[in-house]
Amino acid sequence: MHAFIKAVLGYDANSDTSGVLGKVSAFYGCVEAQGRGTLHCHMLVWIDGALNPNEIRDKVLADIDGEFAHRLLRHLLETISNCVPPAVDNPDISIPSDKYHASSVLGPDLDISDDLIGPTLQKDLHNIVLKSQLHGHRATCYKYWKGPPQPKVCRFDLDAANYCPESSINPESGELNLRCLDGLVNNYNDTMISCLRCNMDLKFIGSGPSAKAVLYYITDYITKSPLKAHVSYAALQLAVHKVGELDIDRHDNAMRAKRLLQKCAHAMISHQELSAQQVASYLTDEEDHFTSHQFSNLFWIAFEKLIESQSPSPECYSYLTVNSNQDDNNTPSEVDDSDDSDDDNVSVNSINTEDD
Repeated sequence: MHAFIKAVLGYDANSDTSGVLGKVSAFYGCVEAQGRGTLHCHMLVWIDGALNPNEIRDKVLADIDGEFAHRLLRHLLETISNCVPPAVDNPDISIPSDKYHASSVLGPDLDISDDLIGPTLQKDLHNIVLKSQLHGHRATCYKYWKGPPQPKVCRFDLDAANYCPESSINPESGELNLRCLDGLVNNYNDTMISCLRCNMDLKFIGSGPSAKAVLYYITDYITKSPLKAHVSYAALQLAVHKVGELDIDRHDNAMRAKRLLQKCAHAMISHQELSAQQVASYLTDEEDHFTSHQFSNLFWIAFEKLIESQSPSPECYSYLTVNSNQDDNNTPSEVDDSDDSDDDNVSVNSINTEDD
């Protein structure tokens, strides 16, 4: 990952070097294990000089057919690809990815004549994308499908029906819709995937609902906190230490209590899946996140409560109980009813429910 950050992203806090995406001003990535145990990184990259989503929307809506919108779309189309590149039919070109899976071998040897370098790289790129980016539906695609009459849709939103030959801009929301030349191919960057030689996904956070969905997805991945084994053992150690302070001669149940605590801890840990890659990464002291800056913690629950108390949003909750002209001890949020006089208020008690 350090080689990727330095060579591909081109990040260097002490210089003005640029990478594949431009000059990177900051990044944050976290490492996670997927269902099969392999480790992968989710990374958010900030580009120097880039506008925020609201600024992009305003500039695009100000002139949809203007130079800014066309330059932005052209930049994105040059950076993000979503189709299998054409194959190279040249019997004189033989590369490792022709015989073996492209992710298991290094790139081609470029100690060849100049006229063969381009076709060789193109052939290798074709093999990588074909093996790593082309999606095939499996049972995991429909793990949240509850059966008929609910439509059976891939949860990764990869489908041949997503084909869209032209990019467009929504004239009302300013949302950018990039062309999709193959609905079964994940987004990728030619240079990145040639270096990484594995499956990847690349998305631009612009404006509109899709940008909000991407932000939620990334935040959910970065902030979710699975049960840590060392936390369980630390809790067990503290509990056993406290129980050990009891006089066994006077307390016949002391040893039984220790056994019970051990069984509880083992039960908690047994519910946490740890792959061999995770164990090896921990034992070799590999990093579980990569960052260019020191980020401040945001205590979301307290922050959300503060925002809700200052600017109530009852539409964000599943159930509402409206009590007119009465006080409530459960910290109700008061909103003015525009149809009544200034002295009349409506107290709204919001109950946040989560779908299991």
